[in-house]
Amino acid sequence: MDQRTNTMRCPCLLDLVIILSLTSCCMLSEARAPHSLEPNHQLGQGSPTTALHQRLRRGWIWKQLFVPEEDPNPSVIGQLKSDYDKGDFSIKYILSGEGAGEMFEINEYSGEIRTLQKLDREEKAFYLLQAHALARKSNEPVEPQSEFIIKVQDINDNIPQFQNEPYVSSIPEMCPMGTIVAQVTATDADDPLFGNNAKLIYSILQGEPYFSVEPKTGIIMTSMANMDREARDQYLVVVQVKDMLGLSGGYSASTTVTISLTDVNDNGPTFQHNLYTFAVLESAAVGTTVGRIMADDGDVGINARMNYSLEDLEESATFKIQTDPVTQEGVVLLAKPLDYESKRRFVMAAEAVNDHIDTRFLSYNEFRDRTTLKIVVEDVDEPPIFMAPNYEWKVPENMVAGTVVGTVSARDTDAINNPIRYSIDKSSDITKAFKIDPNNGTVTVGKPLDREEAAWHNLTINAKETKQNHLSSSVVVFIKVLDINDNAPMLAREYQPYICEGTQSGELIQLINAVDLDDPVEGHHFYFSMVPEKHINPNFTIRDNQDNSASILARRSSFTRRDRTQYLLPMVVADSGSPALSSTSTLTISVCSCQPAGHCPTGGVEALAISIGVSLQTLLGFLVCLATLTVLLIVMLMLRRHRRKQLEGLGRAEKELELPKGVSEKVLHYGEIGGGGGGDLGGFCQPAVPLRPHPRRRDRRLRREEVAASIRMSMSLRHSLLIGPEDDVFKQFIMDRLDEADQDPYVPPFDCLKTYAFEGTGSPTGSISSLESWDFVDADQCPRDPGSRLVRLTLWHGGAEEETTF
Repeated sequence: MDQRTNTMRCPCLLDLVIILSLTSCCMLSEARAPHSLEPNHQLGQGSPTTALHQRLRRGWIWKQLFVPEEDPNPSVIGQLKSDYDKGDFSIKYILSGEGAGEMFEINEYSGEIRTLQKLDREEKAFYLLQAHALARKSNEPVEPQSEFIIKVQDINDNIPQFQNEPYVSSIPEMCPMGTIVAQVTATDADDPLFGNNAKLIYSILQGEPYFSVEPKTGIIMTSMANMDREARDQYLVVVQVKDMLGLSGGYSASTTVTISLTDVNDNGPTFQHNLYTFAVLESAAVGTTVGRIMADDGDVGINARMNYSLEDLEESATFKIQTDPVTQEGVVLLAKPLDYESKRRFVMAAEAVNDHIDTRFLSYNEFRDRTTLKIVVEDVDEPPIFMAPNYEWKVPENMVAGTVVGTVSARDTDAINNPIRYSIDKSSDITKAFKIDPNNGTVTVGKPLDREEAAWHNLTINAKETKQNHLSSSVVVFIKVLDINDNAPMLAREYQPYICEGTQSGELIQLINAVDLDDPVEGHHFYFSMVPEKHINPNFTIRDNQDNSASILARRSSFTRRDRTQYLLPMVVADSGSPALSSTSTLTISVCSCQPAGHCPTGGVEALAISIGVSLQTLLGFLVCLATLTVLLIVMLMLRRHRRKQLEGLGRAEKELELPKGVSEKVLHYGEIGGGGGGDLGGFCQPAVPLRPHPRRRDRRLRREEVAASIRMSMSLRHSLLIGPEDDVFKQFIMDRLDEADQDPYVPPFDCLKTYAFEGTGSPTGSISSLESWDFVDADQCPRDPGSRLVRLTLWHGGAEEETTF
């Protein structure tokens, strides 16, 4: 049944395969070698020679080799059979190649080929295999190896899929019908050459009647003309695709195409009101925003841009309008100052026109619109206004107080016209040089002016209302003080002229200039002359250079310092003022021993000497004395410093002979331990009162000598063992020390001091005192720095030193 069914499905293909297989089998049989064939005893009973010369027909015989995809049940898809197969199972069939053993298997006895699992044509459309026929006994091939193909037949098992999703497109509004919007494309994985499984067709599920789709190509087009973006700017079109040409039983898929309408300039600006009214204060500054107007335009972007303009019916140009580039509003601005008292209302027309006009959709006049603006000026209480923005006056210096300089005037522009009072700002006239009449604004001189002190005066004058809000304003007044000739000219500096010995008559000695604090309009012009005398000056003369300078010339020759060291030359300097003023100055001309080039080396020193009224010799002597005193002072300081260093060295040497501070505040004693005679340096008594002040150097030296002499005497007597505690000398020594301690208020009491001057005799062990050890220990071997609690006892046992430090 399977064989018959397969034959009915593909009769044409089966015939083609059979013809090709028979042709190949014939060619293979003719080319086969005789040794590959086994004897066939079933072919006839003839002689062997007859069998060898007989032509035998050999070939492969098989049935259908097609398999449908996605068949989960294993089934026989064909059979391979050799001409030598007599049905006795002597032939063994073997299958190799693609899918052998995994997808397909062969019955080695019958040659039937069976599928092992379902196949997917989209994964692999055909398989190439090799067939082998072997003699079961000898395992030798009875047929040559032959290749054949197992083809997988397609079924409709794949859903169409859209490519390049999502689909987004745009078209301009108002476009004509049939405008191509976009194209959608879908694919099907089934075999396009077998049946209608992969043949697709498109249709619209959503989007009609605005759009349509071409069934075979998927091209979306507009099916309605003049779609308006302002009414609807976006459409969602759902397109469906089906395989098998849309017949029932096929698969389908859908996609959404987003279609947007872009704007075109098909709308003009339109004002929502025919009249716009605004109010503005009369005190508003130029550039103040009065109001905003807006013309609606249904378009967007560049198509909605517009320009506003004003048509001033009264041609006052008091206002102007600008377009806000962000909001597309018309901003009305103040272009000129307002005055409520002169004009209180303005009426004008405003027009809005599109920047980009497209006459395909509207006429030219439909891209513009007009409206009316009414602006009302509101009254404001304003401060007084001066008649001029500033004032500039002139007044001569030295005018008497009360002289009128000028008058300022201000008025109240309001309808009430309040009275005004004037005043001068104190910070602008600190010296109170001017006064003002508070009622009429007349400015007068308060005190005489001096141009040389202040050539200009800048006053700030205030005008203030006397009623209502008391508003005020101010104005600047510039007053220039005119110059009069009230200052006499004088020499430009302190001249110190000199004349060299041997100067000839007529030679230039000094060039002089003059200055004047006044500032005449025509400029300065000075006149230089000698002071009128009874006799003509025989030594010098003055020549006016006519350029505000003068030259002093020698009238004679043979000037020498031996004759005279200096000359006095009085001179007169006059100006050209009216009336003319003059001053007299006296020049001191020194005689100098000049160098060959005419330079006076001592000119500066001589000038200094002359200026202080002494001679040059006196000045030099004074300088020498000052230098000598300075040297002596330095020498004295050095000697004093040297002496101080010597005294510091002696002080350090004396400190080495004194006891350390820690020892001087304690009393050294020997203690009895266990009734023995051993010595102990560890016990000290702290002083109960402050120590005595530091003695003078001489007293300290005498005291050290007395102590040293007493110690030497005590040691010598002690060493002789002839003096005991009952001896008069020993008693006197103790009494002297006690008396000295009693009379000194700075010495602490010796209540805790145990002093043993005599150790006694007859001890079997001998003396352990350090006083007996002077024969065995060298003084130089004693420690130099025993510390703050030990005392050097070298002198106590017969050392060579003369002083002992406590």
